[in-house]
Amino acid sequence: MRHSSGPVSFTPINKNNIPEFTRGIEDGSTEFSFSRFLTPYLAGYSGQAVFMDCDMLVRCDMYELLELSSGMHDVYVVKHDYTPKTQDKFLGNKQHVYPKKNWSSLMVFNCWRQPVRNLTPQVVNTASGKYLHQFEWARSVGELPVEYNHLVGEYDPNPKARIIHYTLGTPCFEGYEDQEWANEWFDELRKIND
Repeated sequence: MRHSSGPVSFTPINKNNIPEFTRGIEDGSTEFSFSRFLTPYLAGYSGQAVFMDCDMLVRCDMYELLELSSGMHDVYVVKHDYTPKTQDKFLGNKQHVYPKKNWSSLMVFNCWRQPVRNLTPQVVNTASGKYLHQFEWARSVGELPVEYNHLVGEYDPNPKARIIHYTLGTPCFEGYEDQEWANEWFDELRKIND
């Protein structure tokens, strides 16, 4: 909110608050892997809606991100093309390798477009992970610059990064406290708690 030049609101996606979301855990994924695709539904299929993983640090004006995504694509993402450097993530979780990995970790939906409006609770509850995460539901996927989903520990350090993604583990966890942008992460934490 501190970086935004206009009004923004944040809605945590919590299964307990969305009775329409009935999907459980499957194939090693979490409920959160699927509930993210309810973002347009929660926004009333109106305007633009941003989904981002909770392990991100925003260093830019959110309106900058919205301007980059205001074209005629259904959804905008950073189209990562990489192979993870590690086999394990935080707490020893297995690092899964699949096409379009991390594309859905930050999505800007143009909610008025019909393919986005088709992401109903029924579809999100029943569609395959591949259908959702491989963007088979979209007619058109726009591309954001990689600076808007910089993968710490996976990409070389980037002083121009606009949104930092601690996909391997956030700085609050032991062993991750000295990684790229950690000082800024801790500074933001202090500002929230003041």
